[in-house]
Amino acid sequence: MTTESKPRASFGGRWTYGILIVAFLFVLMPFLFWNATWFGRPMNDAQIAKALADSKHAREIQHALAQLETRIEARDPRVKQWYPQIIALAADPVDEIRVTDAWVMGQDNTSEEFHRALREMLNDPNVMVQRNAALSLVRFNDDAGHPQILAMLRPFEMMSPLTGALDTRLKPGDIVNPGTMIAHIEVSGKKNEVRATVPGTLIRWLANDHANVSSGQPLVALAPSEGMVWEALRALYIVGRSEDLPDVEQVARAAYGSSPQIGQQAQSTARAIRDRSSS
Repeated sequence: MTTESKPRASFGGRWTYGILIVAFLFVLMPFLFWNATWFGRPMNDAQIAKALADSKHAREIQHALAQLETRIEARDPRVKQWYPQIIALAADPVDEIRVTDAWVMGQDNTSEEFHRALREMLNDPNVMVQRNAALSLVRFNDDAGHPQILAMLRPFEMMSPLTGALDTRLKPGDIVNPGTMIAHIEVSGKKNEVRATVPGTLIRWLANDHANVSSGQPLVALAPSEGMVWEALRALYIVGRSEDLPDVEQVARAAYGSSPQIGQQAQSTARAIRDRSSS
């Protein structure tokens, strides 16, 4: 009597399926992450309401704000129902939310409530909030943020947030963004992270590595990022003054390795300032 043996899946076949599954996951996981973090993903009214009320998830609030910005730009009259919440977020404890909020309020230069809130945000403790508020105020033809805008063309001196022993992590020429860790400061045996507050390129350390630094002491000099320079030049095209010309012309001479587009915008801004000054 003979018995038939059951067919067995080949070892190679199992590996093939395994490889296909792993490959699929390699594609799926980045997509899910992108979909969860991409602020362009549409949100309906209910999702916006839920996101704005979710104080535990800052990125959801930022996503909602980005969606509201799109609606403002599209002149959707229904978006005004969210204006009280947009204004309230100017006092949110999370820096990133206030940075986004200041930019969004600049999209409707007919709102006097936004105008007043932006003026108050010029005194925000976060430099990026101040800068976005200053840029947004230009849309209201308000140059109250002129000092902040001009500072965007100049090297930024970041101060030490603590008193302790400095341990630098970056070197001159390194590019940073807000949140990039640039150093540690050791206080009573504990290493505290020091993160960049503005985007730019590290020019030089203003304190020696392993030296003891004091809170408020100049720590590092950062050259402005091209993005900051570009936005400042566009703003100064409208609100620039004759005394701004040396800074603008320095950019026109390709200071900090600016791109040709930056140089062209600097030349246009300088001409606009001269035209206003001579009229």
